[in-house]
Amino acid sequence: MIEESFEAKGKRLKLIAELRGKGIKDEAVLEAMNRVPRHLFMDPAFLNHAYQDKAFPIAANQTISQPYTVAVQTSLLKAGKRNKVLEIGTGSGYQAAVLSEMGVKVYTIERQRELFQKSQALLTSLGYKCHFFLGDGYEGKPQYGPYDGIIITAAADEVPDVLLRQLKPGGRLVAPVGDPDSQTMMLYVRKGEDEYEKTTHGNFVFVPMLHGIANNNGK
Repeated sequence: MIEESFEAKGKRLKLIAELRGKGIKDEAVLEAMNRVPRHLFMDPAFLNHAYQDKAFPIAANQTISQPYTVAVQTSLLKAGKRNKVLEIGTGSGYQAAVLSEMGVKVYTIERQRELFQKSQALLTSLGYKCHFFLGDGYEGKPQYGPYDGIIITAAADEVPDVLLRQLKPGGRLVAPVGDPDSQTMMLYVRKGEDEYEKTTHGNFVFVPMLHGIANNNGK
């Protein structure tokens, strides 16, 4: 792991305290987030922004999610050590790092080649052993499933059946579902072959989930 300053560690501790104050109770998630140097997933000039509880722009017109959002989605997954989790939308790689810190086996798909290459290089340099794929998140990765959990880090108008079917019995899928302006965080728990328990967990705003692999223009 890369050495980091006392300033970064101190800012991170304050962020974790803030997340506790906002109702995050899963200590495994909070401990994992306290170990991940979020500032390394952003431009080095933005250390002061890295540990504020807000989303921030990254490459390819995407964002690194707000820490509170990451904490909510990760808590809903209830993923433990050696669980297999499929992430749709690697983005900066921060969410994958948090899951990896929890001992999760992470399979992560990114459609933007720039982000795929950048996040893979960074996560690997930090010692995180994720499985990286450049591809269409709508298809998932059935050949590596079934999964204990699936996390979608982009806004979907609905959750594709092909992803739900990649869950193990009892598996959990977490996704922001809704229109482009506002989504509801949904949790799907697989109860049977075609039976899923659905619950809602607040409103959020994500960048849209898109089909296919992006061209050089990000479309």
